[in-house]
Amino acid sequence: MSLKTNAVTCLILLIISLQNCLAQDSKKPKSPLDELPPYIRQLTWFGERADFSHDGKKIMFLGKTFGDAYEVEISTGKIHTLTNNYYHHGYTRALYLANGDILLSGPRRFDPNDPSAGRSDDNAQLWILNKDLSGPPTPLGEFCSEGPAVSRKRMHIAWTRKDCFYAGDIVYENGRPKITNKKKNLDANQLPFKCNLETQNFRPPDEKELTFAAYNYQGTEVCGLDIESGRVVNYSQAPEQFNEPEGIFPDGKYTTMECDRHNPKGPQYDDIYKLALDGSGSSERMTFFSDYPGYKASNPVISDDGKFMAFQVAKTDDWAGVGRGILLFDLTAYEKSRSKETEKQLTK
Repeated sequence: MSLKTNAVTCLILLIISLQNCLAQDSKKPKSPLDELPPYIRQLTWFGERADFSHDGKKIMFLGKTFGDAYEVEISTGKIHTLTNNYYHHGYTRALYLANGDILLSGPRRFDPNDPSAGRSDDNAQLWILNKDLSGPPTPLGEFCSEGPAVSRKRMHIAWTRKDCFYAGDIVYENGRPKITNKKKNLDANQLPFKCNLETQNFRPPDEKELTFAAYNYQGTEVCGLDIESGRVVNYSQAPEQFNEPEGIFPDGKYTTMECDRHNPKGPQYDDIYKLALDGSGSSERMTFFSDYPGYKASNPVISDDGKFMAFQVAKTDDWAGVGRGILLFDLTAYEKSRSKETEKQLTK
């Protein structure tokens, strides 16, 4: 066989091999990360439960449930750990306090054979890590079910235990933080409907209201508690849907929420919606990750200036709160994109 014939044969085999590879790739299910709109970009390829720094330059997140806390610089993408200089049993929440210190939630003991126990309000404790990272965190002596709510402008927090809401101020004595003025604000047994509770956000700008999730009430509803009067408002008003508030806009007019309205099969099919807090129940879908089989979007938070949203990508079979990367959503670019799309529709 001539050299020319060999070359032609090799070329044909190479083309066939490339065609086979392309055919195999075309059969692979697409990920929403493969087709992100221009106003969304991926910041990290691991991690969950984002929280914006007050200056909007960094995002804190957990590497995994019962893992370390990290910070990523938004402009550079540089990542560094916050909790790797001491031994611990992992954290389920990490949130910036008004003074820049970090509120952590996590167990003193962790059993890998029974991980869910570490998230229960008999084991998950609240701690404060100094912003200078000079040593291990200080325990506050309080237990918390899932996520606490943190004021963005004063040293004040609220948390859930045994389906009751508590609130208190954080003060420092000889450099050590503690909770004072502790008060019970709500007991699920006092509500006219049955549900399980979780605090979410103080509603800006006056922070006189606390948004919360009413799990297992008409599916799950987004509610608000008037802290002074005790009055409870159902804001989502969407029976048989999963509606969980996560993050709130700085003007207090909207909250973001995890919702399955587009595919009402439960939180494993969530995408992110923007819900009006005017009592109308009006909402708008913002992400479309669950249109891709096996994926969902969850745990949104809004920057203090209201210009950005951070959230996470997850798989439908992931444990609640588990994330597989942090994404940044440019809200200004999103609104411009919507305006252009509306103009196109009007000119058709």
